[in-house]
Amino acid sequence: MTPDAIAIAVMIILLFPMGYFTLASPAFLLVKLDIQPVAQLLRGMFNIHFLVMSVAGVAGTLALIVAGRFVFAAGVGLIAALAICGHRWFMPRMDEQLSARDAGDTEAPRRLRRLHWSGMLCNAVLLVALVASIPYIAMSA
Repeated sequence: MTPDAIAIAVMIILLFPMGYFTLASPAFLLVKLDIQPVAQLLRGMFNIHFLVMSVAGVAGTLALIVAGRFVFAAGVGLIAALAICGHRWFMPRMDEQLSARDAGDTEAPRRLRRLHWSGMLCNAVLLVALVASIPYIAMSA
């Protein structure tokens, strides 16, 4: 596989989980987060998204380094680092709000919704950056 094909494959692999999350996460805006199964499903979706992006980002970074595409490797490595750090920051805060909601805190669903919006916004920004970089990959081919 040529270095150009590897770079394009890495971008496609990263686009799938980001695109899925972009399409699936707004559905949770239509339901109340004070319903335990709904909130747990939202938590699971965020957890899996962070894990998939971490693994795909690290694998993509290594593939781009092997292919000699160091600038693109740095960009994908940044996405992987953001997914790893985001998981460590985001999930404990979501768990805190879920616990507070279970303990009877009436403001916890609102704070949980705010976390939901911030997660969707971060994913959207990264998705736009990734899509915007596609012409640069195509030009360097």
